[in-house]
Amino acid sequence: MEPRTLSLLLPLLLVMVWPLAVQPAPPTCYSRMLTLSREIMADFQSLHVSEPEDSCVRYLPRLYLDIHNYCVLAKLRDFVASPQCWKMAEVDTLKDKVRKLYTIMNSFCRRDLVFLSDDCNALEYPIPESTAPPGWQS
Repeated sequence: MEPRTLSLLLPLLLVMVWPLAVQPAPPTCYSRMLTLSREIMADFQSLHVSEPEDSCVRYLPRLYLDIHNYCVLAKLRDFVASPQCWKMAEVDTLKDKVRKLYTIMNSFCRRDLVFLSDDCNALEYPIPESTAPPGWQS
């Protein structure tokens, strides 16, 4: 191949390959559920930090989500149905996200999800995650 032909093909090849190299894989049902559950928990925590202690936010049900725990479906239903903070925009937005996650888990991605436990107590009192490798002794 001539150097001139190669120099003409190289930019064309880069234009065709670059979008494939830059674009990540499209989200899967599982990744969407995981991302949305983390986003909900972060929003819930920031809501508790930003609101005064005497506001209705402190009466909302705890919101620790583990999408691999079968009890999470009931937890999501309970949170959306809680009557606290009906007129608060941040809580309404959070409840909309929770409703969306429930719909995704219960309808669209039902076959993609594997429940590894049904320990409802674990959603009330989660075990803090450790950064140490398994079996690590202090």
